[in-house]
Amino acid sequence: MEAAAMKKPHAVCFPFPAQGHINPMIKLAKLLHHKGFHITFVHTDYNYNRLLKTNPDSLKSSPDFHFETISDGLPPAAKNVDRDVVEVWASIVTHGVGAFRDLLNKINNNNNIPPVSCVVSDGNMLFTIQVTDQMGLPNVALWVTSAFVVMCCLHFPHLRERGYSTLKDESYFTNGYMEKTIDWIPGIDSIRLKDIPDAIWTTDPECPYVDNVISEVSRIYKASAVILNTFDALESNILKALSSIVDKIYPIGPLDLLLKEVSNNEENDGIQSNLWKTDDDDCIEWLNSKDEKSVIYVNYGSTTTMSQEHFVEFAFGLANSKQNFLWIVRPNLVTGGQNLLLPEEFLAEIKDRGKIVSWCNQKEIIKHPSIGGFLTHCGWNSVIESLAAGVPMICWPFIFDQPTNCFCLCNNWGVGIELEKDVKRSEVERVVRELMIGEKGKELKKNALEWKKKAEAATGLGGSSYMNLDRLVEEVLLSP
Repeated sequence: MEAAAMKKPHAVCFPFPAQGHINPMIKLAKLLHHKGFHITFVHTDYNYNRLLKTNPDSLKSSPDFHFETISDGLPPAAKNVDRDVVEVWASIVTHGVGAFRDLLNKINNNNNIPPVSCVVSDGNMLFTIQVTDQMGLPNVALWVTSAFVVMCCLHFPHLRERGYSTLKDESYFTNGYMEKTIDWIPGIDSIRLKDIPDAIWTTDPECPYVDNVISEVSRIYKASAVILNTFDALESNILKALSSIVDKIYPIGPLDLLLKEVSNNEENDGIQSNLWKTDDDDCIEWLNSKDEKSVIYVNYGSTTTMSQEHFVEFAFGLANSKQNFLWIVRPNLVTGGQNLLLPEEFLAEIKDRGKIVSWCNQKEIIKHPSIGGFLTHCGWNSVIESLAAGVPMICWPFIFDQPTNCFCLCNNWGVGIELEKDVKRSEVERVVRELMIGEKGKELKKNALEWKKKAEAATGLGGSSYMNLDRLVEEVLLSP
């Protein structure tokens, strides 16, 4: 290899092996590649094989952007479906240190590529710091949540110490206890217990999962820096408070907008990370036939599941709303592996105004002119992509950070309507109509467009996120 190429900085990017974590890490890797870094992107063996089956073109390497794999520590699975995220996380945290060390040594022993100069780890994968500290490498944490959620997570120990987090029994989830508010988390005026990320809530005072969560979150203080897929205008108070307790915070979002601003169709644009086959061409063709802002996009993300009863309630709620909708129905969306069969009367009702597909490239769909609303599980990728596109949301949160994101969308940013957890078709019909054609929807759409403008300003030339990316590279990743 030529000497000039060998001098390139080399970033190893290691996401948690779930769709919602891989997507932002791919975008960050592309940004660093544009900044002149050689990139090694690390998939688990399991997900790499899934990608080979579903989207093999997305793994095409180039001389300075290639892929490596690592075991997640679990035995091979029989089916090409998502593994339980908690099980994967527990396994990879337990078994990952040695495997990650071996991987870095393998890379450094390859004389055809530059030696590793820095690591970007998922915020849930900071066990890697044990390896990078020994090797003298900077290790930057990419948290794929909002700054608001990071602040809540950093205060999990305080929730435990003050006696909030260990519930006496399961009835505390339903007897009004979770409606209590606290006002002592920095940067947050007041928040209900139910709106705090749910990883802290347990009825077991010695719950090993909660212990592990608190332990892993605390590693953030040992990271060389923290990258967030958010922007200053969206979370200014939280970012200010967070910066007072965690060194070197770099908000560089929305990543999609920043990547569009700085990359300008580079050779690696074809590298993607969808673990399911997409129906993008079919979706776009259908959306092109619809009026501007007339379609509600419905997607529950990559891990949310629901009962067959709720699935049917969503179906008839969407149908009864009389609004156009694009509905993403993953093969494993309904629990128990049931067939996703919908009644003939539903299919007849939606013939001209409903489109159902198994997966799509969301960042392309959400910005289509015909999309006027988004019914979402409130995963952070979906939230930030929707804000960047100026699209208001109906919120049906499921787990972890999603209730917290819902709280922010509805209370802090004025772009969301919450849907009850025990979903009923009449309520789906009501909120869809309210968002798409009601007075409340007009207000939310106006607010969403304002956030779009602020997101574009942050990622444009000289904007806060644009400058923060440059600072991250110069102050941390290229720092001697």
